[in-house]
Amino acid sequence: MSLLALLADVHGNREALDACLADAKARGATQFVFLGDLVGYGADPAYVVDLAMRRQSDGAILVRGNHDAAIMDGGYEMNDDARAAIDWTRENLDKEQRTFLANLPLTAELNDILFVHADASAPARWIYVTGAFGAQSSMRATPKRLTFCGHVHRQQLYRSSVFGPPGAKTPEADIPIKIDGSRKWLAVLGAVGQPRDNNPAAAYALYDTAASRLIFRRIPYDIPAAARKIRAAGLPETLAKRLFTGR
Repeated sequence: MSLLALLADVHGNREALDACLADAKARGATQFVFLGDLVGYGADPAYVVDLAMRRQSDGAILVRGNHDAAIMDGGYEMNDDARAAIDWTRENLDKEQRTFLANLPLTAELNDILFVHADASAPARWIYVTGAFGAQSSMRATPKRLTFCGHVHRQQLYRSSVFGPPGAKTPEADIPIKIDGSRKWLAVLGAVGQPRDNNPAAAYALYDTAASRLIFRRIPYDIPAAARKIRAAGLPETLAKRLFTGR
């Protein structure tokens, strides 16, 4: 049995990441998967990247997100706050850390699972999977039964249908979901470091590969500490404020 801990969009938030990792360890997670955007927005990018590097050495699976890629490509398409955070982050990572982010793959696979940051049909275009038709496009791009992605910062679950677009549901925390093999599935994991569903608690998920059972989790963490660091770093005030509201 393998219990996967699935974490997306950490965004340099040390407090949120540590809280999720502690919860996953307490629940018996045996393998860790990071689905992109280790950096951006938050004030602890070096800590997060170093932790991810160590986890990769221990067998963790990682893919690249658009904020990770922006460290090298400039992030010119981003809004002003995101771009400011990327510029600050770039200056606060060393060469090894920047190279690590640049060399992360766009996708990874494990048995019947595909891992990707955004839409699997065009991973490098960073398309958000925000509805049934986007989920359908992503699922059709892979023969894998189950796809996990991030990027959206809200938890969502899609199940394919023989009659039309996939069915969609917003999962409830801590309610096990059986991932049956008769259909394809796509799970959007939400964000560890910057949720945007009006719930400030960190979001991640656990997947039991033997039982094909998925559980979405929400984890409280020390938001004031993370916000203080953002302000102390001189990053945009919006990035600190939004942690408290989950928007």
